[in-house]
Amino acid sequence: MRLDDAAVLAIILLVMVVGLLLLLHRTRLGSLVHEQIHDRPRRRLFLASVSFFLTFAIVRGMVYCIRHQIPPFHYIEMGGRHIHHLVVGILLLLGVGYGWLCEIGTGADSSSRFASTIMSILYGVGAALTLDEFALWLNLKDVYFVREGRSSIDAIILFGALLAIGGWGAPLFSRKAKG
Repeated sequence: MRLDDAAVLAIILLVMVVGLLLLLHRTRLGSLVHEQIHDRPRRRLFLASVSFFLTFAIVRGMVYCIRHQIPPFHYIEMGGRHIHHLVVGILLLLGVGYGWLCEIGTGADSSSRFASTIMSILYGVGAALTLDEFALWLNLKDVYFVREGRSSIDAIILFGALLAIGGWGAPLFSRKAKG
């Protein structure tokens, strides 16, 4: 494995996560999000949605660069085997799931707002990395840029819509249920 190949993906995703954290904890935007979205689960859905769509756009851009041989982007390979980015996504989802089982970032008792933010962002990143290659798990072969690869885009749209509806549509549905 060439370290720089995996490092490029890791660095870009880390910069995105740190950028979101800085925006949410060091600027007026973070206070605004906290003031406008009082409900912690809705805030987590909102943050997961934002990181989901950002990650999807970043990864699609990186794969475009790889396919058109634009440096410094390359496929991650280990021992001649292409390591798909869904592997990274699955590992992130497993980590976030384990963290939530341990009630890290859930809002239970001593769980901090910062931990909640990190877990939500990482969930969105992991889900995007995994679903971007949904067609790979569906077809059990790499169909990223052929007709069958369209199912990955469909999965991204459907799951992204679910996150967005949960985060942004909850007040609408709760008012409708009350009224």
